[in-house]
Amino acid sequence: MTSKSKLVVRYAETDQMGIVHHSNYPIWYEVGRTDFTKEMGMPYDEIEANGVMFPLLSLNCKYIKAAKYNDTVIVETSVTKLNMVKVEFSYKVFRESDGELLNTGSTVHGMVTKALEPLNMKKEKPEIYRLLQAAMEK
Repeated sequence: MTSKSKLVVRYAETDQMGIVHHSNYPIWYEVGRTDFTKEMGMPYDEIEANGVMFPLLSLNCKYIKAAKYNDTVIVETSVTKLNMVKVEFSYKVFRESDGELLNTGSTVHGMVTKALEPLNMKKEKPEIYRLLQAAMEK
């Protein structure tokens, strides 16, 4: 499954050159993850209400072309790796007007309890694990 999130670049997200500042892409990735979990059938706040947290373990971000003020961008988000204790999301950011690929990235998240203890999702939260696995396989 791939979710698509549409964003319009705000002036506050740009630098003096009118180009999106690099620090905004991880924020856009978070928008993508939030939309992804909604589309897979369990919004992130519901996942947390079930006692599961997804702390960030790593972030990769590749800048290809510049996004600029007032561009509409599409963030495509998918799950690319999943095991009992970690999940990896991948992202592609496109400019809507011409379909140009602007950015790619990935984030790896641990799966832990609210006390930040590792959680074997397949064993302890099988319903959430199955949703992630099904979304990855679509």
